[in-house]
Amino acid sequence: MKTKKQARQAKGSATLVAQKSEEAMIAGILEGSPDGIGVAVIRLDCGCRKMAAVDKNGDPASKVIIYRDQAESICDQCKADNGAFVRVKEEFIHWVEPAPEEATRQMIMAKVLGTRPTH
Repeated sequence: MKTKKQARQAKGSATLVAQKSEEAMIAGILEGSPDGIGVAVIRLDCGCRKMAAVDKNGDPASKVIIYRDQAESICDQCKADNGAFVRVKEEFIHWVEPAPEEATRQMIMAKVLGTRPTH
């Protein structure tokens, strides 16, 4: 049986995809964002999620939405810090098909989600 740390490390190496509970929100964001070619999905350690559509240049194509599944509102911590970066658990971009070419995806991901040190 895997420990929580091993499970997290395994998840980190796999490609992240939208969960069923996120798909409806992604569809709604894209419906209201005609320039959107993807949706940035940021999962926070509290269970809340931040999402926003991005355009072909990596610029925002919608407002940032913070929500929590099965809840009327976001948690108190997100209300206080607006989903601070230090609490990010997982992040990825859900691309509209056909997805842009790899170089474009990498440029947009770096612009939207930032880059990570390699050492």
